[in-house]
Amino acid sequence: MSSQYEFSCDMRTFDAQNSMTEERDCVLHSWCIQDAWQAPTIVGGRGAYFWADDGRQWLDMSSLAECNHLGHQHPRVVEAIREQAEQLCFVTNAWGAAPRAELANLLLDCAGFEGGRVFFTLGGADANEHAVKFARQARGLPQGWVITRDRSYHGASYAGMAFSGDCRTQAHVDAQAFRVSRVPPPYAYRCPWQSADPMQCGERAANAVAERIDALGQSEVAAVLMEPNAGTNGIVAPDNYWPALRSLTRERQVYLIADEVMSGFGRCGEWFAWQRHGPDGVPDLMTLAKGLTGAHLPLGAVVLRQPVADALRSQMLLTGLTYCGHPLSCAAGVAALRSYQEEGLIARSRHLGQQMHQQLLTMQRRQPLIGDVRGGHGLFAVLELVSDPTTRAPLSDWPTMHPALQRLLQRAFEAGVSLAARGNLLILAPPLVIEETALSDALALLEKLLMLLAAELQDEPQRIGAR
Repeated sequence: MSSQYEFSCDMRTFDAQNSMTEERDCVLHSWCIQDAWQAPTIVGGRGAYFWADDGRQWLDMSSLAECNHLGHQHPRVVEAIREQAEQLCFVTNAWGAAPRAELANLLLDCAGFEGGRVFFTLGGADANEHAVKFARQARGLPQGWVITRDRSYHGASYAGMAFSGDCRTQAHVDAQAFRVSRVPPPYAYRCPWQSADPMQCGERAANAVAERIDALGQSEVAAVLMEPNAGTNGIVAPDNYWPALRSLTRERQVYLIADEVMSGFGRCGEWFAWQRHGPDGVPDLMTLAKGLTGAHLPLGAVVLRQPVADALRSQMLLTGLTYCGHPLSCAAGVAALRSYQEEGLIARSRHLGQQMHQQLLTMQRRQPLIGDVRGGHGLFAVLELVSDPTTRAPLSDWPTMHPALQRLLQRAFEAGVSLAARGNLLILAPPLVIEETALSDALALLEKLLMLLAAELQDEPQRIGAR
């Protein structure tokens, strides 16, 4: 019996007609108004550069989504993917796979998590979801509270939105229903406690976590989930914040989860950002993605220290993903970690990051639009733009982007440099392989564009008054 509806997908006809719908008319694109999306079709890249089908080329000053740590088309990773594809493309997590075991061992070694375990996911959002799931199961608190912070980002899935203190998505999810409680962030430039001392702001932000745990009840809180350093929220916590979190969560026997999705793999000058604090910063679990494969293939991970892993050893793990620990992705991950190690890219990020930070501080002294410069631990920095450096009045209300900043991004694009911005923030996170001269030239271009932006903003009131 034939179906009432019949559908035909004749690829031969499609190819012959050669009439493909434009991408803007057939794909939904994230974090944008669909009718406004218009972007070149990228066909290749090498190192810190990528190029389009019309021949235009850009220097990548954001590692695209802060994930292309190894640059575009890293030869070692590409070759590893090719070799693995020829041997074994896929086997489920119910079976063993050599690259999966090798990558897990490398991650545990880099983290110093001897005796721990790794659960592989598809990306950062599901890594954060699983980290919370594991923390709750290990604590015996299936509905245990999770404490996160305002203006954080942990993913755009429903649980990820609940964890995140992101004003763009808060209306779409009830965080309390997910047993998530948020506290103010360690935002020293605009301290929620009106403190002018960054260290005092960091202390008060950490105390807010302790107070929230105590208010909810230590026996009811499963975990604290926080970003140790970089994030698209643009907040880099004072140096005392993360060690204080580690101390207060340990005292209260609450797991500390480090969201290292953006900050891991050299982005902040260490394998993982918490390592800058030594033993005083070691979390109980950490989540990874982005730089895990240098963005060559999708892959995320939850890395558990031995005490957490031991608590789960005799329990049924009530979760699974069809593609978790995909052999192709894990092979890419192994090649990526070997590249970080053997090419000295972690130390290189730390060195170039310090240089970039000093150049940006010098730029700040000349450019009053730059209210604050944050970062400097690795190849990651945030410039917060203001309309008045004395009052710290923002260029526009968060998270709205001022049209003048949009023009700056367009001018950089036309000059062959791809920059990332959000709200009042310029986010600089170039690949760890970027050449020093290319980095210096991009920063020089940025300063010229900021000068032009400042002149335009100064003229705006005069133009408005003349109407």
